[in-house]
Amino acid sequence: MITEERRATASALPADLAPAMMDVNLGAWLLFEHAAKHHGSTEIVSKTESGGLHRYTYADFARRAQQLMHALDKLGLERGERVATLAWNHYRHLEAYFGVPCTARVLHTLNLRLSPADLGYIIGHADDRAILVDPDLLPLLEQVGDEMRGVKHIVVLDGEVPETSLPGVIAYEDLIADAPDSYPRQEIDERTPLGICYTSGTTGRPKGAVYTHRSTFLHSLMVTSVAAIGFGPQDTVLPVVPMFHANAWGIPHAATAVGAKQVFPGRHLDGASLVDLFVDEEVTVTGGVPTIWMMVGEELGRRGVKLPHMRHLLCGGSQPPRALIERFLNEFELPIIQGWGMTETSPLATVSWPKAAMREWPQERVVDVVRTQAGIPLPGVDVSIRGDDGNEVPWDGQSMGDLLVRGPWVVGSYLHGEGKEQFTEDGWFRTGDVAVGSPDGYFVIADRTKDLIKSGGEWISSVDMEAVIMGIPGVAEAAVVAIPDAKWQERPLACVVPREGATVTLEDVHARLLEKGFAKWQLPERIEIIDAVPKTGVGKFDKKALRARFPQ
Repeated sequence: MITEERRATASALPADLAPAMMDVNLGAWLLFEHAAKHHGSTEIVSKTESGGLHRYTYADFARRAQQLMHALDKLGLERGERVATLAWNHYRHLEAYFGVPCTARVLHTLNLRLSPADLGYIIGHADDRAILVDPDLLPLLEQVGDEMRGVKHIVVLDGEVPETSLPGVIAYEDLIADAPDSYPRQEIDERTPLGICYTSGTTGRPKGAVYTHRSTFLHSLMVTSVAAIGFGPQDTVLPVVPMFHANAWGIPHAATAVGAKQVFPGRHLDGASLVDLFVDEEVTVTGGVPTIWMMVGEELGRRGVKLPHMRHLLCGGSQPPRALIERFLNEFELPIIQGWGMTETSPLATVSWPKAAMREWPQERVVDVVRTQAGIPLPGVDVSIRGDDGNEVPWDGQSMGDLLVRGPWVVGSYLHGEGKEQFTEDGWFRTGDVAVGSPDGYFVIADRTKDLIKSGGEWISSVDMEAVIMGIPGVAEAAVVAIPDAKWQERPLACVVPREGATVTLEDVHARLLEKGFAKWQLPERIEIIDAVPKTGVGKFDKKALRARFPQ
């Protein structure tokens, strides 16, 4: 379908300059049909609830996804209505990734780590009409209450329905069993909404980021490029990052687009289970948050093995500690490639690949300049770092400013028009991050605006301090938050999780910070030893919880 605006633009051109290229809608159907037609025999592997493996092919996947399309029609769901998923990473969830949007309905991935109250708010706010839910997550859905009143259908992603207090629940396999396995391709305008993912809501209520068919298609192509994650038909990819969070960083859509073998871990996210899958399925590319790679590193070290088929690990969500990057390089000969993005950027916006001129650099210099950075913006993504006056600050490796982005897979507004203050009049999205740009074109996230520590009128980056503290051999995790101070306004508090059997003192922290260039006035006056750093629903450090725990 060609929009009236695009027709008007084309007709205004001189006849000899009229568009000569086919005007094809970009979207889910282009991604879906390619895999089924050209990679039908390629495997999709999922770890099941019992710990076994489910195997089938893209041809099987395509037939079942089209059965789901017919089943959604039979349920009476209208085009544009929201179909939610509350599920782990597995093959049925992948079927919903395409079965829902290929019928012009909108896929809403629900975060299974949210509280029932937050889950209920999001279900109601998105106006979900159906929910596809894993059997073990039904008890969570049962606690939601009245916010479920708009939901007409609940489908358990299994062959049978476990005992539940929810009315009218049906089994997924029963739902699709008698449906035809071929569905006519739909012409869906590329600017039609494809999916909704909500922000983590660390400040205020979560807001809905709405992805379109066009934005998802373009993001998928970029994800497969070597400027981003870099994989193709020859690869086996395993997204550890959950499918409920920003479409698992776009990996399932992108892998389907190029016909890569996909491996899904289900709910089995411990180090041993992941290493088993990496080894047994010969995984070449994967992606997850730093805490996952810490667990995997410990498991690899315990077994004394490497991952010979793995080319690189994508790490996002928060900055990986330098010690973790160096361990994987030195001990396992595996590069951790840092990526940066947000729910609002679909999410991949930058990746920290070295440049050609850096091939002969010593490894330590590459780590300093590249691997500890948020990266270089991907083609199509514009980045602006601005000072308090609204003007661009120099990319000199020192000047900090607010990070703004724009691009074809960056949201231009939130669902229901909320959060207008985060968008500038000149078309940029305010990320809420504070960044520093380098002359090499890379940038680093200095902190979240709300997490910067202002002490005596000077700024201290909690992110930089955390990275140094986590380089202490006896430290497993560390988070730094601001606490009120009568004299200096705010002072840093270091919350430290020691490794098993290790002892970490304030003196140890001071020594490492001074060694790495922190000034004496920046050093924390105290540390708190804790069992674990609290995490948000997507695995990031929950500093809001720490500030509440240690208010002074």
